[in-house]
Amino acid sequence: MQKTFNLDESMKLSRPIRSIINYFTGKRISTSSLQFRLTLELVGISILGLGSVAFWAGWQMEQNLVAAHKQTLEYIAMRFPDQIQLYSEMGAIEIGLERTINKVSTPGLMAWVKSPDGMLLAQSPNLHSSSPEIRNVSALTEMPQKPQIVRFGDRDIVLCGSPLVLNGKSLGKLYLSQDITEDLQKLNAGLWRLLLVSILTIFILIVAISTRIRKALKPLEQMSQVAGAISADDLAGNLKAAKLQLHRAPDEILGLAQAFNQMLFRLSAAWEQQRQFVGNVSHELRTPLTIVVGYLQSLLRRGTNLSAYQQQALETATAETERTIRMLQDLLDLARADSGNLHFRLNPIMLNTLIAEVAAMSEKVSNRKINVLTTDEDVVICADQDRLQQVLINLVDNAIKYSAPEQSVDLVLEKTEKDALIHVRDRGIGIPLQHQNRIFERFYRVDESMTRSRDGTGLGLAIAKSLIEGMEGKITLRSKPGEGSIFTITLPVWKPPL
Repeated sequence: MQKTFNLDESMKLSRPIRSIINYFTGKRISTSSLQFRLTLELVGISILGLGSVAFWAGWQMEQNLVAAHKQTLEYIAMRFPDQIQLYSEMGAIEIGLERTINKVSTPGLMAWVKSPDGMLLAQSPNLHSSSPEIRNVSALTEMPQKPQIVRFGDRDIVLCGSPLVLNGKSLGKLYLSQDITEDLQKLNAGLWRLLLVSILTIFILIVAISTRIRKALKPLEQMSQVAGAISADDLAGNLKAAKLQLHRAPDEILGLAQAFNQMLFRLSAAWEQQRQFVGNVSHELRTPLTIVVGYLQSLLRRGTNLSAYQQQALETATAETERTIRMLQDLLDLARADSGNLHFRLNPIMLNTLIAEVAAMSEKVSNRKINVLTTDEDVVICADQDRLQQVLINLVDNAIKYSAPEQSVDLVLEKTEKDALIHVRDRGIGIPLQHQNRIFERFYRVDESMTRSRDGTGLGLAIAKSLIEGMEGKITLRSKPGEGSIFTITLPVWKPPL
């Protein structure tokens, strides 16, 4: 059967990121996969970049805000004597001082002046000697001359105290206080909004990066699936139809696929050479071995003067030669099946009768009871009776061989609307799961540590699979160690022409 595979479509890790990837991609991602690692690294770089930008932007905005208020206080302190001088020309200095303070005062900015002896000379409206601003300033051990941020409780205040000199005469000290708490709160609220936007952006980046990487790695995933799907049948068949075909893949993946195709062609050539060699050797050896076994059998029949040891040696040689001939015949059958030269004589067969005959023959040879369970309805298929009988005898023989004498062997016939099912069931040692997928491969043997018999060539199940598939059927296995195995043959029911 030809297959065509097309690739046209182009540490401890973070659980939240894996959950997000799994949710949006609908696929479970392994923490050791390239997709997850690339996503995690790129998202980490994005988080570092966004976090650095957001931190720097927040710090810069806070510095600009504080610097603006400090400059405002410095400017007011520098212009304060000139303002007093201007307003004093219209009256007394006390009047000029009061008018200047009223002019510079705002809802968030307070100003007051104390004489050298600590007496309050003037203050902003709604500010008195018992105000928290004045009390807090009085509690300071050292008053900053340049504007500085001072925290009083939950309030952030830009504060400065500078000497007030008018016409070379000291009037005392000017205190300026700017409450920037609300401005900082607004700034912090903006930064929190920036943080939320950054988190949302990171989530979007996770999904976008993961999706893009998954699409970029899709050809590799499909290549892995193709590599796992190519079987010995593909190597023996037309490999040109089974090669990887890439049209829009990146150059790196395209080069990998080309190397993969070249490897497949080399494997196919080696497989073909091996198949031809096995077929040729089997054909060439079968004739001389047949002659050898003929002479051995003739010698056994006529050797009346042989000793017991010679008699046993000849019997052993004859048995091994016959076994070798059977193996060569099996190899020839497989070679014919591989090349499509295995012919079948397909005729309607009554399975009910065939199964009863197979059970009777197996009981006679093995002296074991075979339980036959068939449906009352006649089951007719179109198959090669000799080939199907060969397969059934082989399966029953295996069931007997791999189960204890007291364990039963069953032959079960079932019928569905379209198919006939033949089950060969034993209750023997069973086959481990890791061996079940390869049990139909030629020469494959289960682990030597198991107690299954070593008799046979290892070709029986491979031949059975080839014969059943040649009759448009299939053979499957279900097995559990310690409970036995069930081989199931499925063949289409014969429907007579109308």
